Amino acid sequence: MEELSKNFIQVFVEEDIAPGGRFEGKTVHTRLPPEPNGYPHIGHGMAFSLSMSIAEEYNGLCNLRFDDTNPEKEEEEFVEAICEDIRWLGLDWGDRLYFGSDYFEETYDLAIGLIKKGLAYICELTPEETKANRGDIGVPAISPYRDRSIEESLDLFQRMRNREFPEGAMTLRARIDLASGNFNMRDPVLYRIKYAHHHRQGDKWCIYPMYDFAHPIQDAIEDITHSLCSLEYEDHRPLYDWVIDNTDIKSKPRQIEFGRRSLDYTVMSKRKLRRLVEENYVSGWDDPRMPTLRGLRRRGYTPESIRDFCKRIGVGRTSNTIEYALLEHCLREELNLNAARAMVVLRPLKLVITNYPEDKSETVPVENNPNDESTGKREVNFSREIWVEQDDFMIEPPNKYNRLFVGNEVRLKGAFIVKCTGYELDDGGNVIKVFAEYDPATRGGTTPDGRKVRGTIHWVDTRTAVDVQVRLYDNLFTDPYPDANDKDFTTLINPYSLEILSDCKAEKMLESAEAPNSYQFLRLGYFTVDNKDSNPDNLVFNRTVELKGSYKG
Repeated sequence: MEELSKNFIQVFVEEDIAPGGRFEGKTVHTRLPPEPNGYPHIGHGMAFSLSMSIAEEYNGLCNLRFDDTNPEKEEEEFVEAICEDIRWLGLDWGDRLYFGSDYFEETYDLAIGLIKKGLAYICELTPEETKANRGDIGVPAISPYRDRSIEESLDLFQRMRNREFPEGAMTLRARIDLASGNFNMRDPVLYRIKYAHHHRQGDKWCIYPMYDFAHPIQDAIEDITHSLCSLEYEDHRPLYDWVIDNTDIKSKPRQIEFGRRSLDYTVMSKRKLRRLVEENYVSGWDDPRMPTLRGLRRRGYTPESIRDFCKRIGVGRTSNTIEYALLEHCLREELNLNAARAMVVLRPLKLVITNYPEDKSETVPVENNPNDESTGKREVNFSREIWVEQDDFMIEPPNKYNRLFVGNEVRLKGAFIVKCTGYELDDGGNVIKVFAEYDPATRGGTTPDGRKVRGTIHWVDTRTAVDVQVRLYDNLFTDPYPDANDKDFTTLINPYSLEILSDCKAEKMLESAEAPNSYQFLRLGYFTVDNKDSNPDNLVFNRTVELKGSYKG
């Protein structure tokens, strides 16, 4: 069998662990570095899966380390949610759970070491002044405090920690190159004063390291070999390496950047997702229209389908946008094999079979999952009155309409062939009831005389029907690229992204349905029990995906 080509990250890793490589004889060690300031979305899931898969492929390790260096938006709620969602994806970090804030003391000591080497100094420019003095291409930045003595900087840094200065009054900056063509190297800020309560450290600290300073140090402390991150950090890599090379730390991790994978018809920015939640465009972080892992989970996506999706899209050096339809395709393939079948009528219309005895009731065998022979068939109750879909009857049908209209025959799934004989209207001219006669010789939908019946419709017996609510979800945005539009992305929200149907009729088997069970509602799509609002007294199903999609493959 021909060996599949390796992606560029695998090539780098194999070069590094080969004889003579920078990590010869070492265990491959990666990490997941989520910020606990929101719920993880599928983009994080892709990145998590990548780091985990690289570690697994080379019999290595993968840490989960929370990047909690910015206390203002970090909460324990998000820590717990991220852990839960990563576990739900089927990823396992073992006992290697860490927090960047646990290294604050070591990070502080390493910053002092930089000051003592003359590689860092205290700057009194405000954030606005720092930005104004950043320079331009060919124009160096300006830092009037750059020549401050080591002794004075050490004293001021200690006093910053001792809470002697107001927030924003001072920063610790690296002394690198004010004329660098890479603006990240123009004496970047390493520490700032921030009077904010930290979710783990409480009020112990009032100075916090910047991400670009803390991140490489945390990687090195944990002996990470390969620090995988998205492409926007490529220009930050020189600073990552500078920190590693100039602090007194032994480990030398390698940062490798990969292209982001986005989905069309959605946004991935946590800031924008937070706005959707806080401004009530959606019902919460777990709204099934959200690309968050728990939103996808609530909608009915499975860990297996998401991991399959991540595997199919692969990894590359450039960022690109993937069709949402591919994600749906991955889920549809799985549910087609594994989901139980059921009959549910979303918009019920009563069908009365006039020649069926009023006092009679029987069960008919209906096929379960045809892809799983072990499921066989189930018995479904049948009687004189049944529910059918409103759009399965028309008074004046168009050509090639093969469902119910006066004079036409249809097959009731698993039951009998019936012939429509009439209908009843209300005072407003709306159809409220349809009449038909059944052929007793066609039990099971067979035609002993060989006549052709083109239409087959699903149905639910009125005597045993279970009332359920069904929520039909569509894309949250009308534009496939809401991030690329000059307009406010909230103006592109699809007003029809959610339709709630509260008078649906389900066959009796679904009265015991529980989350996260998924079903194929015959002819309608794949649905899952809502894991938040559904209960035995109020069954709620979310449409996960339609039966057919637009992905061409």
